[in-house]
Amino acid sequence: MYDDDDLSLLDPDTELESPLDNIEPLDVAEASAPDPEAMLALLAAPARPERMLAARAFCDLQDERAIPYLINLLTDACPLVRVSAAYALGRNPSTTAVEPLIAQLNRDWNGYVRKGVVWALGNCRDRRSLMPLTDALKTDISAVRLWAASSLAQMAQLGYEAVVASIPPIIEALRRDPVAAIRSNCAWSLGQLCRELPSNVVYATAVDALIEAFAEDQDLGVREDAKAALLRLGDPRGLQVIEAIELEGI
Repeated sequence: MYDDDDLSLLDPDTELESPLDNIEPLDVAEASAPDPEAMLALLAAPARPERMLAARAFCDLQDERAIPYLINLLTDACPLVRVSAAYALGRNPSTTAVEPLIAQLNRDWNGYVRKGVVWALGNCRDRRSLMPLTDALKTDISAVRLWAASSLAQMAQLGYEAVVASIPPIIEALRRDPVAAIRSNCAWSLGQLCRELPSNVVYATAVDALIEAFAEDQDLGVREDAKAALLRLGDPRGLQVIEAIELEGI
């Protein structure tokens, strides 16, 4: 769907970071205790810096009154406003935001915005998010795939069918994604999802994929995350493989 160089805003060395990670707060008092009433008013301000400031404030504040305004800001002309609105909706999840978030994921050219959207969709914990997140994990740029892998773990909250539907694309990405950090997130997500499964063929397939990643992935971080997932599950087969491989390494 998207090329890894589909926008100049994503630098290869920083594309896995959030655009909000390194933004300095304008004022310590504002950053620690923004006034919800003032920020609500600024969400509809005509000036872009005021809209962005207000949207950023709701990345920390939780107030359901902000949700309609934040949904409107998803289509703002400024990408920094849109990404702030996406993160704010992740902090203020709502069923009413799911469809607008999905629509913005499908049309936004900015990778930072799409990254924020997939994070927000995961936090919404809604069955409608499954297919968009799966598609993002398969087709989007690496920064977005990274968070799509993590967001799919939230399907664990939605019952057996959602968990079963989430596992195959995560296994595929764990085996084939060229970015080690994404494979690591897939290992973590598989561990989270398997905790909600009975010991059946789906569970066994996911454990097989974790064992394969621990035994064969070329990246140490991926192997360690797959090992951690297997240890958390306490699966006897996984524990035996870990013990056998580690004994061989002595």
